[in-house]
Amino acid sequence: MTGPVQREMERLLAVAFAPTRLAVINDSASHHGHSGDDGSGESHFTVEIEAEVFAGRSRLERQRMVNRALGDIPGQRVHALAIKARAPGEGGNP
Repeated sequence: MTGPVQREMERLLAVAFAPTRLAVINDSASHHGHSGDDGSGESHFTVEIEAEVFAGRSRLERQRMVNRALGDIPGQRVHALAIKARAPGEGGNP
């Protein structure tokens, strides 16, 4: 079941990047009871995103772009966020 934070993240990333591929994966269940688990069920996520705007940008630049697009979600409303960002045609999954 998709929660409100996950839906908001999906919406923000879709608007900001018009991705060719986007997956926002809730990893919170595997961190239940660990540091950062706030009991909401939406504390840990992985974002896999592929978008043209990432072409020619470093991994760090891509991560910063995603974090900016998500506003106060990373670090405030979500404890942990793994980001896999690629441009179309780059090898592997985003």
